[in-house]
Amino acid sequence: MMESLETGLGWLFLSAFTSATLLPGSSEVLLGVMAKQEQWSMASLLLWATLGNTLGSMTTWWLGWLATFKKKPEDFQGSGEQKALGWLKLHGHWCLLLAWTPVIGDGLCLLAGWLRLSFWRSLVLIGLGKLLRYALVFLLARQIF
Repeated sequence: MMESLETGLGWLFLSAFTSATLLPGSSEVLLGVMAKQEQWSMASLLLWATLGNTLGSMTTWWLGWLATFKKKPEDFQGSGEQKALGWLKLHGHWCLLLAWTPVIGDGLCLLAGWLRLSFWRSLVLIGLGKLLRYALVFLLARQIF
């Protein structure tokens, strides 16, 4: 029984991590299913989902940091990248609260690394945004389904 509980949290962590990278993932669905099963505490589910997703985004931040040796953010022509760059330049670190959003969130994290925004401030804001999103998913899963 304990092994299956730990395995479930491991899969949640892995799903959350891959969901925060360019790889596909469905961590919200998995979190919702696990929340409804009521085998895990809210704190455990939110901890592992947020940790995995935040580490995935910080991996993207780190890749952006490394990429500055090859290319500058201004060199990108894609509309998503340019929009994320504009938001980051206008609002700074606070945009990273939106790192959980589909499509644009990855760009925000990548460009935050490229712009060499503070690692620790980025970590805190990305993690906070992701925690709030997962808390909402958890609460909705328990209430609606």
